[in-house]
Amino acid sequence: MSLFSALGIANNLFGLLQSASSKTSSSTASLTDSADFATSLKVRMAELQASSVNSITSGVLGTSSSGSSAFDFLSSLNSAGDGSTSTPSLPGLSATGRNLSLFDPESAFTMMSKINSLDVSYKAQFSQLSEMKEAVSEMKQAGQTLGDGVDSTSENTAIASQLQTFVGKYNEWVTEFEGTVKSDGLLAGTQAAEISLHELRQSIENRFNGAMDGFRGLADLGLTIDPTTRLATLDASKLDAALASNKAGAVNTIDEFSANFAKSAGLLNSVSNFIPNRLANLDRVIDYISDNMTSLQTEFGLGAPARISDKLAKALAAYNATNGA
Repeated sequence: MSLFSALGIANNLFGLLQSASSKTSSSTASLTDSADFATSLKVRMAELQASSVNSITSGVLGTSSSGSSAFDFLSSLNSAGDGSTSTPSLPGLSATGRNLSLFDPESAFTMMSKINSLDVSYKAQFSQLSEMKEAVSEMKQAGQTLGDGVDSTSENTAIASQLQTFVGKYNEWVTEFEGTVKSDGLLAGTQAAEISLHELRQSIENRFNGAMDGFRGLADLGLTIDPTTRLATLDASKLDAALASNKAGAVNTIDEFSANFAKSAGLLNSVSNFIPNRLANLDRVIDYISDNMTSLQTEFGLGAPARISDKLAKALAAYNATNGA
């Protein structure tokens, strides 16, 4: 195996990720961690090339690691171990799963460890985001149902019941997905997920709903979002007061909100928009890694296995069950 053959494999992977990223360059929903992956690969390729030149000019082969190696920072990205107990299943690899024909087998092994980790992470993200896509569809339906269930002939108690049902559905959505975009969540840094949560929350807090009837959004009807928990609450006494003073306007406000909310949810799942774009990019990267895993391992070594947390294992199992993996 030659160094430049290894670089060719890495370059192909880098090219795929660049292609996947460019398909969504017009949208704010970029595949940020794919871009990070592509950047990391580009840095690795440059360092391997520099390492080969240094080795040739110095007349020293097979040595590349030092305290100043540009790849040292990668050790913090994957603490699954150094792979010293790996058992190679491919020809040409050492007993520790490294390709010793490379000038810098340790850096290549570390890069493969990162690819192993990202392979698992991308599959878990795909599963989690697919669930969010279904939930967004359910939220769209919840908005439509609210509007369909309220009109000027509705009893005040029925209107309150419809709003409370919507609040319950919205809070289920927040409870299930708000944590996924936090720093330790599976969708942390994923714009498609972050924007979905933000847009539906903003739709509820929109002060222009009901403006033609003298209301400043659902807050004037008692429906508000807690800034800390992100959960919705309905103040029944405030709703009763609004209905008593201007029932027609209150009903119009609810109808206007329900239409706008359903539209916002629908756009998130529309073709070439946030969630579908992200899923398509993830799918392309997952497929490429899967199709080329043997070639990558042959060139760069087996890499250390990915570290899998409980939440990652659950999402990965869901992905494998859905995709027959």
